[in-house]
Amino acid sequence: MKKQLRALCVSLLFVAPVAVVLAPGAVAVPSQENQHQRSEEKYRERLAKQVRHELVMLPWYSVFDNLAFRIDRDKVTLLGQVTRPVLKSDAEAVVKRIEGVGSVKNDIEVLPLSLMDDQLRRAEFRAIYGEAGMQRYANQPIPAIHIIVKNGNVTLEGVVDTEMDRNLANLRANQVPNVFSVRNNLVVAANSKKRT
Repeated sequence: MKKQLRALCVSLLFVAPVAVVLAPGAVAVPSQENQHQRSEEKYRERLAKQVRHELVMLPWYSVFDNLAFRIDRDKVTLLGQVTRPVLKSDAEAVVKRIEGVGSVKNDIEVLPLSLMDDQLRRAEFRAIYGEAGMQRYANQPIPAIHIIVKNGNVTLEGVVDTEMDRNLANLRANQVPNVFSVRNNLVVAANSKKRT
């Protein structure tokens, strides 16, 4: 009997810590490391939201520009392509003023001046946004589909609602004469939410 009682006590010692953690109503206290990770994530989310807001609010930012960024702690790297050099310098200036940004690396490419590329930009805009199903993307302060043209090569950037819209934009972009190539980097909104 004593052996059975001793075995029961020993087994309760091993099970008791698990029972405390799994007991109903018990609250696990997050470790300092978890709290630090959560606060770091919130900080990065807040910083990303502020950077995105500042870039979108730039006065020369248009459908023919593509601004992106990457955040590594307090360092922001600006990426993308712009048609005007002033947009590159303005983007860097507004991001530097954001509280919490320690340094900014500006890797934005200024697209070369070209009458041919300007004509292609306008033709691509009419082809894509002139399509009845795509007009809803144009009815935004900054249209969702960005058209980047460099030396006759077109890249579509942005977010669309459906795979059909992505394919339709690609089809319309490929129908414009004098375009050497079209790269479709459009992301479907449902897919971008799954990645995040």
